[in-house]
Amino acid sequence: MSSKPYSAACERNREPILGVLRGVFAGSRQVLEIGSGTGQHAVHFAAALPWLRWQCADREENLPGIRAWLDEAALPNTPAPLPLDVATGPWPAMPFDAVFSANTLHIMSWAEVQQMFDGIGRVLGAGGVVAIYGPFNIDGRFSSESNAAFDAALRAAVPHRGIRDRAAVADLAAAQGLQLQADHALPANNRLLVFVRG
Repeated sequence: MSSKPYSAACERNREPILGVLRGVFAGSRQVLEIGSGTGQHAVHFAAALPWLRWQCADREENLPGIRAWLDEAALPNTPAPLPLDVATGPWPAMPFDAVFSANTLHIMSWAEVQQMFDGIGRVLGAGGVVAIYGPFNIDGRFSSESNAAFDAALRAAVPHRGIRDRAAVADLAAAQGLQLQADHALPANNRLLVFVRG
């Protein structure tokens, strides 16, 4: 039996996300994934997008599971994962031309979301692209009943969690010189927001 962590949601959503990333990251070479979780997305996307150097990053406690996925896949474009807490760092010193994050904003506090974008602003180069996947509210409204129920469950478990509003996230991005270029509607009432730095 595998000791690797496993997320069924990652298996379900990886192909729709990949379909968008093929175009979004076509001109990128160095991707920082913030909140790599189990590591499943990393191995799937790095295998399908071999021109990218896919740098995983997550809190220290999640790194062993990510390493297990990376070690098993043994891909040439997935270096060892980096420890990264968006609130406390350490943020990597090297510049990246792309950033990806999936299902992270709704489990962070709003202060941590702000700190995440501050960090992205420091590590993303000119012309860089940022792709953020997950559920989002539109103009302060839930996009589905299931998202409303999900938000209620998140807040009941941990009060600082919750689905974020697209406009509020876009404002944080704009403060870092990032403009919302595209909003892709994906299955299960999720979206992939694409921001580009001029």
